[in-house]
Formats: sequence, C-alpha cells, structure tokens
Amino acid sequence: MYSIQNIVEYYDELFPVTTAQKKFYDELVKNYSDPVKILSIQCGTGVFESILAREGFDVTGIEFHADLLHAASMRKRSQLMSIRFFQMGYQDMSRFLGKGFYNIISILDDQIMMIPDEQQMLQFFRDVRTLLTDGGRFVISLPNFDIMNQGIPMQQLPTRASMRASLFTELWRNDNGSFYLKQNLETGNGSLLPILEDERSFPLTSGQLAEFARTAGFRRTDLFAGFDKTPFTGQEDGLVALLEA
Repeated sequence: MYSIQNIVEYYDELFPVTTAQKKFYDELVKNYSDPVKILSIQCGTGVFESILAREGFDVTGIEFHADLLHAASMRKRSQLMSIRFFQMGYQDMSRFLGKGFYNIISILDDQIMMIPDEQQMLQFFRDVRTLLTDGGRFVISLPNFDIMNQGIPMQQLPTRASMRASLFTELWRNDNGSFYLKQNLETGNGSLLPILEDERSFPLTSGQLAEFARTAGFRRTDLFAGFDKTPFTGQEDGLVALLEA
C-alpha cells in the first residue's frame, strides 16, 4: 500500500540533488552529441530532471504516482525547456518509449528497490538496454544490500533526514525468503505518517546487479560508493552503478 501524498511536500529536501551528482552527469553527457537524450525512471518531483533540461538536454521523466507527477509537471515553467513527464511505471516503458533512443537512463534515489522480484528485475534491465543507444549509459543509485544480514527478519535502511522531516525505511524478510518494505515519515512536530506498507521488494546486491547487467547485454559495469566516484568496497551504506550498453 502506498500513501505517497504524505511525502510530496518533503520530497525535494529528503532526496536533494548534490554537487557531486551534478558533476557526475556533467562528465557523463560529454560522451554524446547534442541534444543529449536522457530518461529518468521514477523521477519523483522532477527537480533533477528540470536542472538537466535547463542545461539544454532533452529530458523525459516517467513517474507512476500521480501526486509526484503533478509536482514534477508544475516545474515546467518555460516552453523553451525540452522536458516532458509521463505517468508510467517501469513495466510499460519499453512499450511506449523509443527503442534505442536514449543516451542516458537513470533510476535514482533508491527507487530500484521498489521492483518486487528477481524476474521483474531482470526484465527491467533488459528493457533499459532496449531503450538505450549503443554506447549509452545506465545510472543506478541504491542502498548497499551487500552488508545486509539476511539471517534476521528486519533491516533498518539508512534514514533520510532534513530540517523538517525524517524518512525511515524497514526491509522485512518473510519466512519464504521474499522481502517487503515499510516506510514512515516523521515530521518536525512528531507526527508519524505512513508512506509504504508491506510493498514487495528485491534487495539487489552488487553481484546480482553485475550479473543482471551482463545477462541484459551491457558490456561494462562500474561500481562506486557515491557520485564522487569513490571506489566501492562493499562496506558503504550506498552504491552508484554505471552500466555501459
């Protein structure tokens, strides 16, 4: 169950666009001719996509949740910006978006953990590869599930916090080995608001990520501890992956 409307007001401050993230993409776009075509999957409120569009790139954002999509669409203040947002889940993108069209595709802010199982995860990687140009890049940011202890029923993922709110995420393990997420938002006045309740999840490890990438036809996978490109050792809280088609 989703209660996404409870997080919209706080989304930008809980998922800020960092200087390191901007620099990472500034370097990435240099590999392609203008206009660089960028697709953002589960783009949230579209703040990073709007930044990229203002830089002159051709940007598409897809978002399943209507409340987040509305916030993203409100950012498009100028008709001169080459940006568009569609209400769409990752399951439908290969049906409705252009195959072999995008230079860069991203799924950021831990959103890949919303994919519920191994089969759908592999299909997701295949669909992304289909949408990318040859030599295109796929960027993923996610929690580091390598350090997760699968022997206990609940893992507390790193908390996201701002001056006004904190986002708490729990990963629960069922007896059959499957996983589901619970997520709550605590506001500054102490109110606890539900965001996710019992949503299935597939906690993707770095090894699984590399194997899915290989199976889907990506020719290279680089792993970093963050957008500053610090080498990934397996002990960090988060992971940034850069895949090349």
